[in-house]
Amino acid sequence: MSQSELLADREHLVARGNLPRHVAIIMDGNGRWATRRGLPRIAGHQAGRRSVREVVEGCGELGVECLTLFTFSSENWSRPNAEVSALMRFLRQVLVEETQSLADNNVRLETIGRTADLPRQVRQELQKTIDRLQGNTGLRLILALSYGGRSELVDCCRELAQEVRSGTLSPDQIDEAMVERHLYTSGIPNPDLLIRTSGEMRLSNFLLWQRAYAEIYVTDTLWPDFRKGDLFRAISEYQNRERRFGRIE
Repeated sequence: MSQSELLADREHLVARGNLPRHVAIIMDGNGRWATRRGLPRIAGHQAGRRSVREVVEGCGELGVECLTLFTFSSENWSRPNAEVSALMRFLRQVLVEETQSLADNNVRLETIGRTADLPRQVRQELQKTIDRLQGNTGLRLILALSYGGRSELVDCCRELAQEVRSGTLSPDQIDEAMVERHLYTSGIPNPDLLIRTSGEMRLSNFLLWQRAYAEIYVTDTLWPDFRKGDLFRAISEYQNRERRFGRIE
């Protein structure tokens, strides 16, 4: 799409209102994108870097409050060691090279997941980037790293059980609000729109609690080919839907 077309689409979306506060994306298809081109799988992740930049810019331009990207799942640790190592090196490189751009665009950076499992150098660079951007007031960019929805619920249950055992919490006090306060996403609004690229019709253990009432948008586009125009189309589809949250029409 041309810049003038993107500008017109953006203005139309903003004028319609009803924009999602929180967009979450399962960035799928990197490996297939690379395989189809006879390239190593890491090349697909590298190509997807432009897609990340475009959706961050697009969400910022629309005034979306939060953008969560499923960056590295807890299951991804089971991939070949060489691929995992390459992904960790690439993550650290992106953090180093993109921090200034994020700062220029007033973006804050946050993470969810078992980030203690990440290599030490990645954790250090991640914290350095978070600290540098913490004063920004624009888009909250949330990276799901070493993240799994089931692991999140297990960690939540463990914390609640420990509080009950210590006597600081009664089982009768546990309700949905209490559970949400013990999730990795405490303080983050639940996603309104969940986007999955590559056409796969599954949720891949992502935000199992939080996506209970999210609108789901699936596109056949592989993640490295996903652009700002694709984001705008997904949000336009979201605006066309009627969210009932279990209520009747």
